[in-house]
Amino acid sequence: MDYEDDGGELRRLAGEVQQDEDSYEAWEKLVRHTESLEGGINRNSSPQAIAAMREVYNRFLGKFPLFFGYWKKFADFEFAITGPEAADLVFERGVASVTNSVDLWLNFCSFKIDTSHDPEVIRELFERGAGCVGLDFLSHVFWDKYIEFEERVEEPDRIFAILGRLIHIPTHQYARFFEKYRQLSQTKPLSQSVPSETLAQFRAELEMTAGGVPQNEQEIEEGLREKVDTYQLEIFHKTQAETTKRWPFEADIKRPYFHVTDLDEGQLTNWRKYLDFEEGEGDYQRIVFLYERCVVAAAHYEEFWLRYARWMLGQYNKAEEARHIYMRASCVFCPIARPKIRLLWATFEEMDGRTDVAELIFEAILMAMPNHVDTIKEWANCRRRQRGLNAAIELLQSQYEAAPDSYTKATIISEWANLKWLHGEPPEEVREIFKSNQTMCLDQLPFWETWLQFETRQPVTTDDQRTAQYTRTKSVVEDIRKRSHLTPNDVKHLAQLYMEYLLHQGGPESAKEYMTLDREINK
Repeated sequence: MDYEDDGGELRRLAGEVQQDEDSYEAWEKLVRHTESLEGGINRNSSPQAIAAMREVYNRFLGKFPLFFGYWKKFADFEFAITGPEAADLVFERGVASVTNSVDLWLNFCSFKIDTSHDPEVIRELFERGAGCVGLDFLSHVFWDKYIEFEERVEEPDRIFAILGRLIHIPTHQYARFFEKYRQLSQTKPLSQSVPSETLAQFRAELEMTAGGVPQNEQEIEEGLREKVDTYQLEIFHKTQAETTKRWPFEADIKRPYFHVTDLDEGQLTNWRKYLDFEEGEGDYQRIVFLYERCVVAAAHYEEFWLRYARWMLGQYNKAEEARHIYMRASCVFCPIARPKIRLLWATFEEMDGRTDVAELIFEAILMAMPNHVDTIKEWANCRRRQRGLNAAIELLQSQYEAAPDSYTKATIISEWANLKWLHGEPPEEVREIFKSNQTMCLDQLPFWETWLQFETRQPVTTDDQRTAQYTRTKSVVEDIRKRSHLTPNDVKHLAQLYMEYLLHQGGPESAKEYMTLDREINK
């Protein structure tokens, strides 16, 4: 921030944001303060204040792109300072960031009406908006503005065509739109009210009903209008039924827009049930539209992004669409502290033959969370699948050297041994990994649990092998109980695993040892 005429307050607030970039409260204070510079930013403000305002808004909306109201404020600011071209660019960025915001599209189209003298340009924008928000249950305010524009430019046929689309869409105001359509229909030629093939069918039915008796044009017209009216009422009842199905779900959406605060469990449950319903209905366009609404209101919830990507991947030839869902969730919305969707994205890219992209995803997660052991394991196994066991071991070795703490190191060692064991390496080599790292891992549960499982799951076919297995396993358990620095609960957990081994794989004396252990660990 180069602006210094406010006593350093702007720099102080910018510093608070830098300390915690996820804090909406810190960002909000910074934005409000910037707006108030020099008594409020306007075209007479200094270039430094205007530049500071732009920088703050660009950074804020880069972090929180779904706040549609701030896109509107930013556009208003640019309009006041620079003019309509700059405001238009901000609106374009806004609707690209939150494509299904009815309010933002309404504001953009209203702005275009006020600043453009070309009806085709305005109409094109309305059509773009209709493609993005036209199916929204509360989109009537957008459609009202579109109709109002066509009324202003005196295009009654276009108004009728818009209403003809609306009578098929289940919205909050479906009945009002139908009534207006029905009234206009009485003044329009029949050819504008129904498809030509339907009108031809109605004519054929009238001729059949007349039994070959000639009818004059007025009788034909009256008969056709009666059939058209019935046809339109059937559309109304169908739309009414579709609206009624969705009404309970829509009524329970208390916050359809994005905010950083959590949604309550009732709203999350409602989104789950609503998605279940639309998926059951099977209309691809409506399902996608509902998912897009959901991942605005619940943008920080991995659950819905994962569900959306999985559903999309199940549709025919939609892999690229699924990729975009993973990218949006991982790169913009889901906090990296919850990396599950990033790990699934990496597996998706591996599936699609883009292993290099998968490895970059793993690397990015570990840059932010170097001790995230699940990512290290996933990455190692990706390497193993694509490049072989030695490549996986090399990765684990490099991650071990960079590991920031003993827990991470112990988990990497456990995975290292586990990989070698599962893929046919000699048991003696695997056992040596455990033995050589035992002292360093005295307080690490994953290490001891993996070692114990390794010993108890070795294949045995003879009594001598079974005796040797028992001896090695008991030795590990004695080290756990006498030498390790594990917590009492962890020791008890591992002892119970050993007791299960005694019951299922032990010899004649195992029952006695089991009962002794049971008494000792449950004192």
